[in-house]
Amino acid sequence: MMRTMQQEEKTPDLELKGIGGFIGTEQYYNVMGVIVTDGVKYLMDNGYAWFVTDSIAVIICNKKIRAEPFLVVKLKVDLEKKEADLTIDGGNENILYRQHYDFTDARREEVKMYFENKVLCLPSER
Repeated sequence: MMRTMQQEEKTPDLELKGIGGFIGTEQYYNVMGVIVTDGVKYLMDNGYAWFVTDSIAVIICNKKIRAEPFLVVKLKVDLEKKEADLTIDGGNENILYRQHYDFTDARREEVKMYFENKVLCLPSER
C-alpha cells in the first residue's frame, strides 16, 4: 500500500531549528484551557508537547503560580546527560516551581516561554 505525502509521518525537529521564525502569532489554540500561540504549537508539534503540557498543568493547578500576573517558563537541557529541568518564575528569576526530568530526547539547550493573560507564547511572540 502506498502512502500519500499527507500520510507520511513528519520527523520532529528536536533541535527546534525553526523557532526563530515566530514573531507575533496568526492563530491561537486552546490546550487544556490555556491559549497557546503558533510558536508554542510548533514546540508541541516537534517533540516538546510534554514540556508545554507539564507547564500548563502546573500553571492551572497551582494557585500560587496561577495568581502571578506574568510567568517565565524555561526548559534547560543537559545534552550530554539527556536530562532536563523545567522552571517557572515570576519574571524575576525567583523560582516558583522546579521539575527535573531524568531523561529527555530534547536537543535544544534552552527553551523559554512566557505566560501572561492566559496566553502561553514564545518571547518573540509577545
